[in-house]
Amino acid sequence: MSEEFELDWLDMREPFDAMARSEALAQALIARLPARPRLLDLGAGTGSLFRWLAPRIGRAQAWTLVDQNREMTEAAFDTIADRAEQVGLKVTFPSRRTLLVHAPGGAWRVEALIADLADAPRNLPLHNMDAVVCSALCDLVSRGWLEGMAAALRLPFYATLNVDGRDRFLPPLPGDALVAQAFRRDQGRDKGFGGPALGPKAVAEMTRAFTERGFSVQAAASDWVLRGHGTGLLSELVFGHAEAALAQDRRHGARIRTWRERRLQQSAMGRLGARIGHKDVLALPPAAR
Repeated sequence: MSEEFELDWLDMREPFDAMARSEALAQALIARLPARPRLLDLGAGTGSLFRWLAPRIGRAQAWTLVDQNREMTEAAFDTIADRAEQVGLKVTFPSRRTLLVHAPGGAWRVEALIADLADAPRNLPLHNMDAVVCSALCDLVSRGWLEGMAAALRLPFYATLNVDGRDRFLPPLPGDALVAQAFRRDQGRDKGFGGPALGPKAVAEMTRAFTERGFSVQAAASDWVLRGHGTGLLSELVFGHAEAALAQDRRHGARIRTWRERRLQQSAMGRLGARIGHKDVLALPPAAR
């Protein structure tokens, strides 16, 4: 897996992710989990999904955070411990790769697994899990990767914040369509998962792949809605869209750079808004009889 993200970017997006995720789909997942669920978090980064979902589960639970980047897992442990202590929860470290958050409803056990997700699912401990979860991952993977995952699972699969192509910056500007078209092409390049990335096709492909294998699949919008100065996320999105577009369309580089500068000026003045379309997906296997 070659696509990696900076720690600062993950920290910046976390509060917007938290506001965007579908509460209804999270509760539908929680209703299917056993008394002490074991969750495998793919591409866990700094543990953002854990920090959002664990309190909603609210009882004893065990998480395995999977990432190929050891720095990310170390940052996850540090951030989880810091946030827990900030709200008065005790944290202990039974080992270098295990921490316990001592919550009122039971301990939250967190372990790390360093693994390249390009090799998933064969390098994952699926037999020891009650659900596989991920955030902002499935639009990066290939159709072949998704097929392999769907074929291997007999567990709930919960994927949040998958891009769906409904990106829109406001107010409208000349160049919006040009940048958007080149950005879409960049979303479909190979991100290290053995083929073109699914990009905005991810939700439809997940729905198809899991439905064909007898799962019931639900999807719900989880858009970022951004206005004004924010925390710098708007400026980062402008940079990201422009850089991706420039990589795909050098012929219109001048127009793309002009678009970038005008959007950054709007952001600096608090006059820029954006809606970045995402959807959460929950695939549930048939209930055991």
